[in-house]
Amino acid sequence: MNPDSALRGSHPILTCAAAGELEQRLFAGDETREWSAMGGAGRAVAGAVVEDFREIGGFPATARILVLAGKGHNGGDALLAAQVLLERFPGAVADVVLVFGVRSLRPLAAQALRELVHAAPGRVQLRRGLPEGAGYDLLLDGVFGFQFRPPVAAPIAALFKRANATPIRLRAAVDLPSGLGGPAVLRANFTYATGSVKSPVVDPANAAAVARLRYLDLGFFADAANRRGDRGVLTPDVLGPLRGWRAPRGDKRTHGHLLIVGGSRSYPGAALMSVLAALRSGVGLVTAYVPESLVPAFAARAPEAIWVGWPETPSGGLALEGSHLLRERLGRATALAIGPGLAREAETLALARDIVATATLPLVIDADALQPEIVKAGKAPRILTPHEGEWARIARAVPKDAVVIHKGPLTRITAGAAEYFCPHGGPVLSRGGSGDLLTGVAGGLLAQSPADLHGAAARAAVWHGRAADELARANGATAVSVTQLLDYLSAALR
Repeated sequence: MNPDSALRGSHPILTCAAAGELEQRLFAGDETREWSAMGGAGRAVAGAVVEDFREIGGFPATARILVLAGKGHNGGDALLAAQVLLERFPGAVADVVLVFGVRSLRPLAAQALRELVHAAPGRVQLRRGLPEGAGYDLLLDGVFGFQFRPPVAAPIAALFKRANATPIRLRAAVDLPSGLGGPAVLRANFTYATGSVKSPVVDPANAAAVARLRYLDLGFFADAANRRGDRGVLTPDVLGPLRGWRAPRGDKRTHGHLLIVGGSRSYPGAALMSVLAALRSGVGLVTAYVPESLVPAFAARAPEAIWVGWPETPSGGLALEGSHLLRERLGRATALAIGPGLAREAETLALARDIVATATLPLVIDADALQPEIVKAGKAPRILTPHEGEWARIARAVPKDAVVIHKGPLTRITAGAAEYFCPHGGPVLSRGGSGDLLTGVAGGLLAQSPADLHGAAARAAVWHGRAADELARANGATAVSVTQLLDYLSAALR
């Protein structure tokens, strides 16, 4: 396992104290640099809000925006984000609540307020509190920054409670939700981490308030000296190895050969979805071992794959007697994925354990193959892809050197002491089959770089998540099928 490729596509997650030290090094009290960074944050937040609004129909041309601004940089970021939106959408208006009053504003936040009012004359209203019966399209939460320490004062807690009860289509927290870590917190739909991701926003205890995390890179980590650490957030740069030219004199064997073992009459579609995803991963060859009764239909659906019919148990699972079929091709393959649609028949699980125990190829283990006796069998390098329930089942059996893609609202990749978070994807993935697609992508990438499990896992999570974002933004998150994600892998990569 080589974690360097993942590190090259990640930025560190910082404690709040470390984030303060980083910004002190970067700006050294220079207000010109601070103002430039504030402008960058405002533009980035506004752009990300517009992109995420696409998931629910697009940013309204006549949007009503509520800005809750504090004293300092977070307040300035929110005010400048509102300015960008009002300039882009001439029919939009904004109500601005300066939570601590106009006289409390620090110089740069005060400058941001002046810029906002000047940019949109007559469309910005300064208010002392939330109007009765108001509803908004967007809330920009810039009350407290990462230097906040709970508790929240009673009047501000009351304001937060009222804002939480106000109808608002999209609640955007700038950097982190105000009040996070205390009982009075301003809830978000999206948390836009500006410049760096602070550790409270990836703490599972704060997941409900943070909701969906987006990382907005402001160039704070351009200097490699700032990128140290084994806990990070994955950026689109992790996909760099997939974006270059392919070998002009290569052939199908140049790009790896993935074997997929899965499927049953009970769950036929899972194996097919993994194969379809693997075929989009860039891998040169895919050989799929599935119950023999499924081969004709699957071969018609995906003729690019090599389909091998496996003898079936009476219940339609993979029978032990088919092991020789896999052994015949192992020497020509570069990676193996096992589990999608396998079902839990005792004979089939015994077969899966035997395959993993004797494998020498790097493995992706998923779905019903995620059993304690299987994941700990043998010595082949492995990527595991559990959701929360599967992780609870196998956690004690997982080898220390395994790479694990922990699927969930905020997917994370662990490998030993290293931990990386993927801020892509969303509720559009909360449907059957999304994990099978991830397995196919991960297996295909592993077959292309079999010595780099950590990099393959990171690239698979980011690519899969970004395709999900593209799917949701094009079609919404409700009236879609999960296999539509495959049509967005190209857009997500390019």
